[in-house]
Amino acid sequence: MIPSKIYAIIYDIMPMIILFIIMAILLKVVTVELGKNKGNSWTEFKFLCYIIYSFVLFELVTTTDFTSYSNNFIPFKEIMRYEINTPLFIRNIIGNIALFIPFSYIVTDVINVICKKTNFFISTIYVLLTSLSIEVIQYFIGRSFDIDDIMLNFVGGILGYIIYKLIHIRKKVKKDE
Repeated sequence: MIPSKIYAIIYDIMPMIILFIIMAILLKVVTVELGKNKGNSWTEFKFLCYIIYSFVLFELVTTTDFTSYSNNFIPFKEIMRYEINTPLFIRNIIGNIALFIPFSYIVTDVINVICKKTNFFISTIYVLLTSLSIEVIQYFIGRSFDIDDIMLNFVGGILGYIIYKLIHIRKKVKKDE
């Protein structure tokens, strides 16, 4: 089941999602009809999903309403104040990790599609810079900057990369059998 906040965000950006889908379908039809690009429909579908995920992620991290707006520049300060298995722990610790698992998976897949290889360093630097950018944007739009969020997003990024590699190693083993 989709949590209510994510459902509300998807509902709010649904017109943009529909517009992107229509544009992608039209672009595919036109390029195939003109014979310029046969393309790979699965890859194009994945890229469309990646764009939609990015919009949902941006909406989630810039519009979520919190009652506390204090900045944290001290590593582990916020992480250590939550008791395990409390709603705040799940929302802030697990949530920040979970948000960037699919993001890292997506980034790694895009790098693999474009470069025909995966690269841990590039994938994790991309995740790190994206997380840092989000925190800086939050600071300037009146939300809070939290170094712990960057660290947790980075952990999620590493997990996303590992999951991507494990899935593709398994696919390769099955293919070789």
